[in-house]
Amino acid sequence: MNHDTGATTLDRALVLGPGGLAGTAWMAGLAAGLGREGVDLGDADLTVGTSAGAIVAVLLATRQDLDRLGVPARRPGPAAPRREVDPAVAASVFAVLGEAGLEPGEARRRVGRIALDHADPEAERTLLAGRGALIGAGDWPDRRLLVTAVDAGSGEPVVWDRTSGVPLVHAVAASSAFPGVEPPVGIHGRRYMDGALRAGTNADLAAGARSLVVVEPLAHLFPGEPHEPRSPDGAGRSVVTVAPDPDAVRAFGSDPYDRAAWEPAYRAGLGQAAATAERLRPVWGRDR
Repeated sequence: MNHDTGATTLDRALVLGPGGLAGTAWMAGLAAGLGREGVDLGDADLTVGTSAGAIVAVLLATRQDLDRLGVPARRPGPAAPRREVDPAVAASVFAVLGEAGLEPGEARRRVGRIALDHADPEAERTLLAGRGALIGAGDWPDRRLLVTAVDAGSGEPVVWDRTSGVPLVHAVAASSAFPGVEPPVGIHGRRYMDGALRAGTNADLAAGARSLVVVEPLAHLFPGEPHEPRSPDGAGRSVVTVAPDPDAVRAFGSDPYDRAAWEPAYRAGLGQAAATAERLRPVWGRDR
């Protein structure tokens, strides 16, 4: 289920990282605002979506109207994000992830055991319905889209695309199923959890693209290493990392899963778009 991206032949790649409800809304608002500024992230030759990023990646790859996510809480039905946070479970997950010296594969297996201990068929059905309403698409797009997840039983990372035989809604739901927030998702007899447990934004899957845009909704909470602007053959490339600006961080609040943060985060994304467009135009235009 892991796939070679063929990234060495790519011109433009887009990586959308995890971010909870607030991060989903902020990325959607940012992408909508960028479109108004003439920077269409949906033009990426490859899009890598993880967790919240998987939701927005599908919207971009299927050319949907991002503005429909601006006020989802006002609409009835499963499209409205719901908050299902178990603080004790989430704390146990972060305790594992924060254990010094723990091998990453073992950390994923331990987190997987926590996730499997809290599998809930009814919550899983609700998750699938909600993700289906959010992404508004049942079929994989023709554009190159990778969605990440982790096998909760083995701890092995997986990367799905349209050739994987995994339903799109299930892939997105699994990719965004962080233990303590959502239950693991069953696919072909296995259960899968959040793709952020593989490698955060999973920007390595876009290695070699000549222009790379990495959107990191939680960069203010989990600062990582800078993305090295080199391709495997040693040639230079352009890398732009986009993180929430101070207004967006304030809109997120202290809990990225707080449903009340959705609309403020979306508006903050819209507000950040003009300045972000100035940074992206030199690397995103075909005539650069």
